[in-house]
Amino acid sequence: MYKIQRAILMAAGRGERLMPLTARTPKPLLRVHGTPMIESMIGALRRQGITEIYVVVGYLKEAFAYLEDKYDGLTLIENPVYDRYNNISSLYAARDHLEDVLIADADQIIEDDAAVSPFYERSGYNAVYTDRPTKEWLMQTEEGIVTSCSRTGGCGGWQLYSISRWNARDGRMLRQKLEETYADEGRRNLYWDDVPLFCFPEAFRLGIFEMEAKAVTEIDDLKELAAFDADYADCVRPA
Repeated sequence: MYKIQRAILMAAGRGERLMPLTARTPKPLLRVHGTPMIESMIGALRRQGITEIYVVVGYLKEAFAYLEDKYDGLTLIENPVYDRYNNISSLYAARDHLEDVLIADADQIIEDDAAVSPFYERSGYNAVYTDRPTKEWLMQTEEGIVTSCSRTGGCGGWQLYSISRWNARDGRMLRQKLEETYADEGRRNLYWDDVPLFCFPEAFRLGIFEMEAKAVTEIDDLKELAAFDADYADCVRPA
């Protein structure tokens, strides 16, 4: 059994699919049922005893400054090239903290704190098994080990969520492979998850962290936001 010691929250992106709401407010700071999405994540982590938290910022970075004052143990890390490269650049900015770590997108709503439990058996991603067709990333496993992942989804498999855990050994390997990949500027358009799942799958024996389907809500666009919080209904109504 491993135990998470720290967390990295990815919060540098522009949130294009939630424009115009994100024109002045970063997506992780949008309030859902009265609470900024990132604070839903921070609150759940802290209730699970994870207080060493690194938030990678870029777009409208100044808006996140209050978090360092509000939460002891929270540190902002700037990604100065967030607008030039994919989110691999954000994890690269936080690469000094990749051992015994939980990595998560900051724009998720945690509805069950168990989704960010610090205790786990094997490095890997939160996942929900589905028999239904999905367009989300979908993993296949054998005897609990991830054997493949489809970026375009499919039917029958473990749907990947943007929460993952990395023990010390795998975290060091992730850093090594991340640095190797990032050194090639032509590969900086990748998601950071491409590194363990597609670029160097042989370097890892990832498992899955099984959770309930409603434990985490990922909001990708205005329709999903309005469906989850009626205060945003006017954002999707015809003019």
